[in-house]
Amino acid sequence: MIVRSFAEIENTDRHVRAASGTWESKRIVLARERVGFSLHETVLYAGTETSMWYANHVEAVVCTAGEAELTDHETGTTYTITPGTMYLLDGHERHTLKVRQDFRCLCVFNPPVTGREDHDENGVYPLLTEPDPA
Repeated sequence: MIVRSFAEIENTDRHVRAASGTWESKRIVLARERVGFSLHETVLYAGTETSMWYANHVEAVVCTAGEAELTDHETGTTYTITPGTMYLLDGHERHTLKVRQDFRCLCVFNPPVTGREDHDENGVYPLLTEPDPA
């Protein structure tokens, strides 16, 4: 059993800040735990816009605070995401979040991230793996 708080991982290698300066993420469950997914609390900052494409991952996102406009670039559809709203990127959709108020969310990734990822020039997280501990 693992018990861990977001407070205890603040400013550790599990607390990742984007090179773009638009978000930070506390990655409380990572690939090294070997449970098949990763779990993060992410904050995207008000007034920013982040374009993403998880070509290598499926992501589920639940908004817990704030507000953002989500645009699905595959369909052109725009959604308002507020607390209690979930979106699932089950088709590796290219998308953009335009943040109106600091946007706090819980994110689940499969396959799990290692904690070292940041978006590349296409908005993609590379598919990184952890070495087998054996």
